[in-house]
Amino acid sequence: MEYISVIVAAAAAFMLGAVWYSVLSKSCINASGIKCDENGNPICGRMITPFVMSGIAMLLVSGMMRQTFEMAAIDTMGKGLTSGLGVGLFFISPWIMINNAYGMRPFKLTLIDGGYAVTGCGLIGLILTAM
Repeated sequence: MEYISVIVAAAAAFMLGAVWYSVLSKSCINASGIKCDENGNPICGRMITPFVMSGIAMLLVSGMMRQTFEMAAIDTMGKGLTSGLGVGLFFISPWIMINNAYGMRPFKLTLIDGGYAVTGCGLIGLILTAM
């Protein structure tokens, strides 16, 4: 059951990312400085690589969170949600902030990406403990 919960949690976080960045696409494109065509679509087109890498990353995060939750006896949905939010807010978001600061990117991008990390990890934690 552990492997299934990891896959389900990863898939849910991946889908959350699709919705998150669809809703915030204009803000994200502006903050990241991606060049767009006259219709507002990124010039690079639709490459598959970022989506594959995102899926793999979600599996890694979900798998490690499951392992950590198991070792720390995080076994209720409340603890899972809280711990997941903490992972996103206190581990992943600061790292995103460091990368964006050195890349001279606007803080708005850190808020967008960090918000997804917090929300996604919270969702992963919730699903891992619900299953």
